[in-house]
Amino acid sequence: MAIQHPASRPENPRFSSGPCAKPPTFNVSKLADAPLGRSHRASVGKARLKAAIDGTRQILGIPDNYRVGIVPASDTGAVEMAMWSLLGARKVEMVAWESFGAGWVTDVVKQLKIDAEIKVADYGQIVDFDTIDFDNDVVFTWNGTTSGVRLPDGDAIPAKRAGLTICDATSAAFAMDLPWDKLDVTTFSWQKVLGGEAAHGMIILSPRAVARLESYNPPWPLPKIFRLTKAGKLIEGIFEGATINTPSMLAVEDYLLALDWARSVGGLTGLIARADANAQAIWAFCDTRSWIANLAQDPATRSNTSVCVKFTDPRITDGAAFAKAVAKRLDTQDVALDIGAYRDAPPGLRIWCGGTVETANIAAMLPWLDWAFNVEIAALSTA
Repeated sequence: MAIQHPASRPENPRFSSGPCAKPPTFNVSKLADAPLGRSHRASVGKARLKAAIDGTRQILGIPDNYRVGIVPASDTGAVEMAMWSLLGARKVEMVAWESFGAGWVTDVVKQLKIDAEIKVADYGQIVDFDTIDFDNDVVFTWNGTTSGVRLPDGDAIPAKRAGLTICDATSAAFAMDLPWDKLDVTTFSWQKVLGGEAAHGMIILSPRAVARLESYNPPWPLPKIFRLTKAGKLIEGIFEGATINTPSMLAVEDYLLALDWARSVGGLTGLIARADANAQAIWAFCDTRSWIANLAQDPATRSNTSVCVKFTDPRITDGAAFAKAVAKRLDTQDVALDIGAYRDAPPGLRIWCGGTVETANIAAMLPWLDWAFNVEIAALSTA
């Protein structure tokens, strides 16, 4: 007997972890005023870029004495810029518990050839921050986009420290409360929590990070797109809308639209509440079923954006094949797109729950996940 399809479908089946769902009010016609065909150096272009910087500062509550800049190459470019420009002045600790954090370790050790101390945790776990010496420079991700595990707070980071903290917050910014006094460099990209377009990164610098930039010359060459100083001084224009390279003014307009939407739902508080509600719907689903569980082992470290789950049913003999089959079935039904686990992560699903996703769409998708699981289990019994 065929297993019945659920009665309803998500209005928007987009649950990708990047690029992420556009804000619910998005319509391409709202980008009609973008200054296309105009120079980003013209007053209209610089004004739009400065508005993006100021809006980011306002919604995230970034202190006035921190610099906020738009930089090339998405979050990847922002993190690499920070590491190439700042590391090497003192001992480095690299901290990783998922794929992208592991990538930063590789770049520092293999490319910059820094003899860093490396601390890692398995997928589903987090490094014990009490073991980290913050008199060293420390590089870490706040939220593991591929593991669904996040740093719950910044309590273990001392307010007074000799080293710099360099934090990749691309899947945390606009969904989690970041303690700015504990972070010296923070990076993210537009296409994550606010559902913007790709290729543009944001870098946020504390006064301590600026002081390091102005007093330290790294021993390796710096590509032009990584240079934040000139003649020993910070290039202030980068933080006022004079970008290093040419940005997409269409993407800038799209980000401004996303910032406006963020304000309309209550700013950071509203965005966090929306992500929490989305994640809670999945957590509750897992709690009432024996065959699925959150990849995060400690509830305190569960991500509210990149929610990663694993199948635990003992009848499953090939976890990777089963998870891929479930994801493909949901994709074919057009009820959940792009939810397969990241290629380096354990088998399972990764469902994006950032604030641009409507909780009603999560709720409508979950019965389909139930359906897909049961269909695939039935297929195993007849194989």
